Amino acid sequence: MKTLSLFQANLPLIPSISAWYISSIMESKGKQILFSYQSPQKLKALREHALIQSAVSSNRIEGVTIDASRINTVILGKPLYRDRNEEEIGGYRECLNLIHSSGKSLKVNESNILDFHRHTKGELWDSGKYKEKDGSIIETYSDGSSRVRFETVAAAQTQGYMNQLLELWYTMSIDTNIPFLVLLAAFNLDFLCIHPFRDGNGRVSRLLLLLQAYHGDFEVGRYISLERIIEENKERYYETLEQSSKNWHEGQHDPWPYIQFILYVFKIAYKEFEDRIEQIGSVKGEKSQLILNVIDKLPTQFSMKDVQTACPGVSIDLIRFVLKELKDNRNIECISRGRTAIWKKCDNYSQ
Repeated sequence: MKTLSLFQANLPLIPSISAWYISSIMESKGKQILFSYQSPQKLKALREHALIQSAVSSNRIEGVTIDASRINTVILGKPLYRDRNEEEIGGYRECLNLIHSSGKSLKVNESNILDFHRHTKGELWDSGKYKEKDGSIIETYSDGSSRVRFETVAAAQTQGYMNQLLELWYTMSIDTNIPFLVLLAAFNLDFLCIHPFRDGNGRVSRLLLLLQAYHGDFEVGRYISLERIIEENKERYYETLEQSSKNWHEGQHDPWPYIQFILYVFKIAYKEFEDRIEQIGSVKGEKSQLILNVIDKLPTQFSMKDVQTACPGVSIDLIRFVLKELKDNRNIECISRGRTAIWKKCDNYSQ
């Protein structure tokens, strides 16, 4: 089965455009982590907006839509679904909630993949089950004509291919020599080429994209909808998918057009995140709140250096001032002095 793109992701040479995307994303990733510490209370609106856009866009790519007046109710509420479309969008929302709340602790395994499909397909007879019949991906034109765009893996071979894909993912994702986002995109391509379900493969692939991003600490999907960016570039999505799936069964395909598209999606997401944060603006006391948020996440005992490392751009004087206030309020105490002073959270510690 050496047809999988994950084998080719181990190539020593990465195309220059892909390397540029990765470099840009890594720089933005650091900024996003800092922003998330600085203004957690301000990001709630971004999270809700991304949740809505993700559920709507990922389903709309597959032709599943609902009345605009019902979107907030179906995604943010606890409604009685009126039809199957609402049920599928609501199910996608449930998967998003699970991924955002569980992050790295939610494994990329067969059980969760089948569960994602079960939620997004509702009460259909084959929800949560691999396909039982062979199938092709058919493209239909406006004049009624059609063509076979890709022959998917035969139903009898699906289980074997999925087993190997998941095994490769866990083996290669711990190889630090391969950029994580390259592996993520290659996995996504292979999943779509295997096409393990009769229907709903696209939506499951996008949920896996989000989940695997969490595993690599690329959490921009919490605030900016990756699915919406894919929908806005749907023609390029399908074009690169077709380019990279050509000769996939023979292991002679070129995975890089699709990998580059996925990298582009993440680059755009991080750029949008930075733009949104700038629009929100800063408020007085934001850096002090950043320090408090960092201390809250540190172990019971911590050093000044620990705080400085997590608060780049924050002056040492402000850190000292915040520590003094916490000490005066008897939330923390200094248990050793000097340049390597150690602070300890008291039993009644609170911000």
